[in-house]
Amino acid sequence: MKRTRQYIAAALMACSVIGLQPSAALANEALYQPITYDRVEETITLTGHDMTIEQVVLIARHGAKVKLSPEARQRSADAYGLLLQGAAEGMPIYWFNRGAGSQREVSIFEGSPMEPENKALLEARQLARFEAGATGAYGPEVEDEAVVRAMMAIRANTMSYEAASPDLTDALVNLINAGITPVVNSRGTLGEGDLAILGHIGAAMVGSGEVYYKGSRMPASEALKKAGLKPLQPFGADDAALVSTNAYAIARSALLVADAKQLLDWTDVSYAMALNGMNSSVTPISMPVQSNRPFEWLNWDAERVLKMLRGSYLLEDDPQRIIQDPLSLRASSQRQGSAWEAWSRLRDATLISMNVSDHNPAVRPGLTPDSSWELSSPHMMKFYVEGGELSGGKSGYIFSNANWDPYPLANDIESFTLALANMGIAVVLRIDRFSNPFFTVVSPGEVLDMSQEEMWSAPSGGGYLPVDLWQEMATYMVPLTPQGQAIVSTVEDLEANTRLKLDHATSAVDVGMHLVAQDLMMNAFWMDVRKAQDPSRNFGPAPTAAHAALRAVVPLKAPDGQRPTQPYGQTVYEFMKVTPASQFIVENPPMPSGKSIPVVGE
Repeated sequence: MKRTRQYIAAALMACSVIGLQPSAALANEALYQPITYDRVEETITLTGHDMTIEQVVLIARHGAKVKLSPEARQRSADAYGLLLQGAAEGMPIYWFNRGAGSQREVSIFEGSPMEPENKALLEARQLARFEAGATGAYGPEVEDEAVVRAMMAIRANTMSYEAASPDLTDALVNLINAGITPVVNSRGTLGEGDLAILGHIGAAMVGSGEVYYKGSRMPASEALKKAGLKPLQPFGADDAALVSTNAYAIARSALLVADAKQLLDWTDVSYAMALNGMNSSVTPISMPVQSNRPFEWLNWDAERVLKMLRGSYLLEDDPQRIIQDPLSLRASSQRQGSAWEAWSRLRDATLISMNVSDHNPAVRPGLTPDSSWELSSPHMMKFYVEGGELSGGKSGYIFSNANWDPYPLANDIESFTLALANMGIAVVLRIDRFSNPFFTVVSPGEVLDMSQEEMWSAPSGGGYLPVDLWQEMATYMVPLTPQGQAIVSTVEDLEANTRLKLDHATSAVDVGMHLVAQDLMMNAFWMDVRKAQDPSRNFGPAPTAAHAALRAVVPLKAPDGQRPTQPYGQTVYEFMKVTPASQFIVENPPMPSGKSIPVVGE
């Protein structure tokens, strides 16, 4: 798929060179990565507090549908009622009866939002804002449909805490379930709320902008009509309820966590294969050694790899085995365990972020001045809604806040990228160590009865490509400088740059998959060497199963003299992308426990 997109991009560039200018929409459609709707029969219930990474993947990459639990719907309806009631009681409310940003002291309307004049004003104002969302962000477009679907699903989950009108809630759920994916531009967010990017979702709801529907790009109005959906008439503060969120960053982070687990699983399996290929000493990952240094994720990874080797010839005595491997091999479990630990922090921060409110203002129905000691103070009572007809009699508070600031998630994204690069250098160096007979003791030519030409899937012993991949990965590990550009009349003066941080992390994971593909080829080849040395040798369940699966797509010897049609590393990379390494792991110790997702309001 990636090569196909590269060819298309080259063709489009060629068109422009010779004067055949393709439209921007045509060019973007050619590069678009649609998902496969192969799980549409499944419906995931969104409660607002227990959405998982696995559920995000099912919705985003496989077309699963969503519905809100009755409790989640009621929670949002209560917040919506409190918002309307607060305005009716004369409370100044940010981004509703007062402006937003530098306009926060500007009055939009006074009195009840349901008065005819106010109602008409809000309907017109909201519709205009939703329509304008189609041009709010800047290109290039988000090429991966899964990212947009993940963003919509996560916002549907977190919006259950916000004062969204019931019609807005239905419109978002309907877009997801109908398979209508808005065309979304990727630039225009500084990480302090992905406002402009979410605006494209709102535009599609009212029939503005463009979308993808059933494999085709078309105007949103046409897609809504084809799907039997009516354009939304937004009301209240629906624009704020939809776009005041970091859902774009959280969505990308959720997919990053899923992809990174695939990478780390493969790295562990490949490491077990490397130990077999090097005829290594397994003392560094043994219990006595690990218990001397009780870092739980390092201990877990060492135990995991050791269990993969249960029954391996490495547990038998071999007079040819040297006493100590190169450090890059000996310390791999430390680097990999540390990457897993960073991954776990990113996973936990992502899970919390996609199950809580990150909206301004915070609308909290059901609270009274007795709910917490500070709420009865004169300052806090200014934000108290006594309750009335519009809120169903419920009281509560409406507070301005900074909950859209995406920390610690933004820090954890960069921390994981750094840990991944520190793992990557160990991988690239251990690949090269197989070229040194000091460590391997034998050379392949002494054992395998094959010519060099016949061993077309055998890596050369490191060389240019792994180093090139490592150098590319190293460019992503440099943290971005903290930013504080005073914008919007100096009101907004902090930026988290989550888009750029996620660009780095996502690229690092992809390059990491290519690098581990090179590692995997080297290790599989040396397992062939060790098997040729002694056919009775066993390698342990996971390395044996992974080696067999790999050789099914990349045989050691080309059949009937055939040559590969693409670099065999690319074939291995593609194999790894669609083949979870976890399926080869028979004994998998339980992961160290992570943070539980807190329930909002408790």
